[in-house]
Amino acid sequence: MTFRPRGIWPMLYAFFDDAGALDRPAMRRQVEACVREGAHGLAVLGLATEVTKLSGAERRSLVDWLAEDLDGRRPFAVTVAGDTTDEQITFARFAADAGAACAILQPPRAEPREEAALVRFFGAVADASPIPIAIQNAPEYLGVGLAPAAIKTLHRNHPNVVMVKGEASALTIRRLIEETDGAVAVFNGRGGLELIDNLRAGCVGMIPAPDFFDRQVRIFGLMQSADDAENESVAENLYREILPGIVFVMQSIDTLICYGKRIAAWRLGLLGDVHDRAPAMTPTRFGLDSARRFASALGPLA
Repeated sequence: MTFRPRGIWPMLYAFFDDAGALDRPAMRRQVEACVREGAHGLAVLGLATEVTKLSGAERRSLVDWLAEDLDGRRPFAVTVAGDTTDEQITFARFAADAGAACAILQPPRAEPREEAALVRFFGAVADASPIPIAIQNAPEYLGVGLAPAAIKTLHRNHPNVVMVKGEASALTIRRLIEETDGAVAVFNGRGGLELIDNLRAGCVGMIPAPDFFDRQVRIFGLMQSADDAENESVAENLYREILPGIVFVMQSIDTLICYGKRIAAWRLGLLGDVHDRAPAMTPTRFGLDSARRFASALGPLA
């Protein structure tokens, strides 16, 4: 399998209409903005997509809609959740049939949770997957993860495990890259925190939510010529521009979904309220004012 991902791959938000259903036009508008503003790829069904609140049918709809709206213009990845290998294999095959370039496996919420058992679990799914596999290694958010040695073993025994999607500091990511000897491509998330240092550490890209991704795309491009001091300086200034907003939304996943989604919605030009699906954080007036200020400073995506 030849899969060499790189760049900024926004993880889509799930937008809901006033009846509580997934909002098809809003999802299409989000995808179009990602393509227009230069995203290198897209992703869906991660934590920012509120995947645990979605039914199986809704998860499939979001994958189908993304494939339809992209129409081959960008590659896309699908996060795969499930408490059994059969569940994850079935959904990875569904994602492959829809045209996904990669399946990002989340650890099961139930057993197994021990590292050796997780390696066997992920390996069984990888062996049955027709597309390359990434591991979402995010103990900070999911409560369980793999050490670098386990990831290296997983790749050695199952060569189609080619990528890791982390949610950690640049220091932790650098150690992961060093201790896996570059065997897997490493993306980080956390909304793009430490973006430049993550790239310096060896990340091939980032999977943030869409709130600030347009600036992140520009930063990534500039950092590809990091030997050019002028480009690196411009990249650092762009990062300083978005950092306060990233810090604001990345206090927790609930904060990201509450306020980050609203920043993205306002930048996308979506009219009306953002409708939350319970359980959800209730926005405050102060929080809304802050989010509106960040959105206004960044300007429209649409």
